[in-house]
Amino acid sequence: MNLFINLFFCFATLSIIGCGKINLLTLADERQLGERAKAEIASNPGEFPLLPKAVYPQAYAFIEGLAADILNSGQVQNRDNFQWEVYIIKRDDVLNAFCTPGGKIYFYTGLMKYLDNSSAVAGVMGHEIAHADRRHSGKQLTSQMGLQFLLQIVAGTSGQDIAQMVGVLAGLGSLKYGRDHEKEADEYSVKYLCPTRYQTDGAHYFFKKLIDEGQANSGTPTFLSTHPDPGDRVANIQSQAAVAGGCVSKSENYTNDAKYLQIRSTL
Repeated sequence: MNLFINLFFCFATLSIIGCGKINLLTLADERQLGERAKAEIASNPGEFPLLPKAVYPQAYAFIEGLAADILNSGQVQNRDNFQWEVYIIKRDDVLNAFCTPGGKIYFYTGLMKYLDNSSAVAGVMGHEIAHADRRHSGKQLTSQMGLQFLLQIVAGTSGQDIAQMVGVLAGLGSLKYGRDHEKEADEYSVKYLCPTRYQTDGAHYFFKKLIDEGQANSGTPTFLSTHPDPGDRVANIQSQAAVAGGCVSKSENYTNDAKYLQIRSTL
């Protein structure tokens, strides 16, 4: 009878899992998966040429300080559950950033050189932090591998090896978030930036610039892959920022950000 009940639960839950709303990974699993991804990235300098911190101290001081501002905003639920780290990848041809499970954040120099102010970078940073904080990777992996996970549950298999199994089966870059996850990450970027000195709708700037320059539909920016329409994202982010209201006066402007431009020039 117990087996029948478990099987019924298993298949009744598949439809929910397919929507990316259930996460069968623990925080420890996600931390382990993040460390595994970090090691894989570091071992592949051909694809991921990381800038050394000792050679680029200004850029790392900026990007790490920006991440700290967001993480210390009081809005990041898993602020203390993950070991957050930030790295810069020397690829001027890539307009992208990503965050692994467990809080390992990577920015490509192509994106940092494309943007021209701190608030825009903060908006992208908030978006990537949200993916980890809202645990979208775990939900996406559960969605992709739900049946295997559920069969382990039915069989009473220990969950200690889940992170290792996921690390083997999920290659870097294989996870593509759905529209709901992208929308939520945009909205949480607004929430994170509200108490900071950065413009609350900073996440919209990248998409607005792509639209203004006619690049939004070019298919080139990896950051747009499988994502909602850029115009919709701009409208949604600005709408969320308007609803947030009451945010502190902002000291970082979208124009004449000489400090960021100086840092960008060192990349």
